[in-house]
Amino acid sequence: MSEKDTISIQLVREALLQSCAPGVATAEVLEKVGIAPALLGTAHARVPATAYARLWRLLARRGDDEFFGMDPRPLRSGSFEFLCRSAMAQPSLMTGLTCGLDFLSLMFQHLPAHLVRQQSLAEIVLIEDEQPAKRAFTYFTYWMIVHGVACWLAGRRIPILAIELRCPTPDFLDDYQVMFSENLRFDRPRTRMIFAADCLDMPIRRSPEELKRFLAHAPANILVKYRDPQSLASRIKHDLRQITAQDWPETKALAQQLCMSASTLRRRLAEEGQTYQGLKDSVRKELAIVWLADPAISFAEIATRLGFADASSFYKAFRKWSGSNPGHYRSLILNEPD
Repeated sequence: MSEKDTISIQLVREALLQSCAPGVATAEVLEKVGIAPALLGTAHARVPATAYARLWRLLARRGDDEFFGMDPRPLRSGSFEFLCRSAMAQPSLMTGLTCGLDFLSLMFQHLPAHLVRQQSLAEIVLIEDEQPAKRAFTYFTYWMIVHGVACWLAGRRIPILAIELRCPTPDFLDDYQVMFSENLRFDRPRTRMIFAADCLDMPIRRSPEELKRFLAHAPANILVKYRDPQSLASRIKHDLRQITAQDWPETKALAQQLCMSASTLRRRLAEEGQTYQGLKDSVRKELAIVWLADPAISFAEIATRLGFADASSFYKAFRKWSGSNPGHYRSLILNEPD
């Protein structure tokens, strides 16, 4: 991870909230990890993701808790390593995830979870019963651990289709959308993460040497989606969201708008591991999963909004993006039978 990858100072404030005494102790901790304490008072400050990772590790050592003191039972030092070691011994991602979730459910008092597979979709559901909703940072830290380990076990990033949370929408949201999904839904009946089920069949082939390297760079290597918000790809996706799909420019026209040649545009995006077509598909997918959560919007209307010739073309594209058909996804989101 390069130092240009940054996160908001708000996540630093959240991490310190329950795990570090305010005042001199906070300033000492921040200085040790290379974060200027004065930044805590700056609304829009950002810090390197590697500095945030150092903060996580330092607070975990000091409090003997790898979960920032956010559960009555601390996640003792070494728990993350044990989670990875036990999960990687399983034959598939499904059994590895199940093993990991079982371990975390034993460790935490208020965050038991289980994995559910429904046809082409899967979900990890937190079982909270009548417990009060937790703050968004608590939920997202849990997802950061679970999703980060799952991606490492699979050897690739697992796209998240949606995350629903019981808590209200927090004041700060941007980095959560960048790291997890644009489709974050709050004030929901339960907290869950939804993704395509086909990845659960992937075999786990991780060696002790790979585990050692992974742990040496954790948790920085599970902050992989914290990217520079001023990157070219981020700017293009932001602009695409502001206009209808029918009005999206072709590559040459977009390059002219950005005051560069088409070849330069392609090269710049390639340096960020992106293509213009990939960015358009990504925005289409983001919009589709948001509109599918609204039963008042028909599949034909969603297809038209996204610039498809007909609903059949939209069906094919959505299955390619998510591994699921739109009807099944909508039924799961709305908790209705197919």
